[in-house]
Amino acid sequence: MTAVTCRRMTRETQRDAFALLSDFLREDEHYLDSSGAYGDGGTEALSRALDLFVERPETGFVWLAYAEAGAAAERSATATAPVTPVAVCVVCFAISTSAGALVAKLDDVSVRAGWRGRGVGSAHLGQLAQELRRLGVKRIDTAVHHRNDEARRFYGRHGFLPLGEERIALLL
Repeated sequence: MTAVTCRRMTRETQRDAFALLSDFLREDEHYLDSSGAYGDGGTEALSRALDLFVERPETGFVWLAYAEAGAAAERSATATAPVTPVAVCVVCFAISTSAGALVAKLDDVSVRAGWRGRGVGSAHLGQLAQELRRLGVKRIDTAVHHRNDEARRFYGRHGFLPLGEERIALLL
């Protein structure tokens, strides 16, 4: 298992978030299958969204995972940075009328290619759950593409339950 440290995106780490999320939005086959319905606005929209997270932290945050120096050295003998950004997700807050509490909507979850299968996703999600509990959040909601069996298995291993619903969107 890779040693991972997670933290919220800041102005200083926004470049890391941009790199990870732009790779996800450009390459993830499941996202690309639905991107038309989402109204994908490309890298300009991603930049605006990341600025909004910094400017309006009450709406949510971007959660980043970094592999610690020893793990980075395993990946590349030429690595000079003490940490390597390896995972990202977007967290937006909502109020649940059924829970009577704040809940988190988890979106755009991605572990960088070459780092999957090394415990990064589990560490990323585990540290996120700790942070959300600290904030008083009572539930994490997410959606999984109906053909993304790997993600379904991952979330199932971490206690997520299927809701028997389908996420739908209306562009305004």
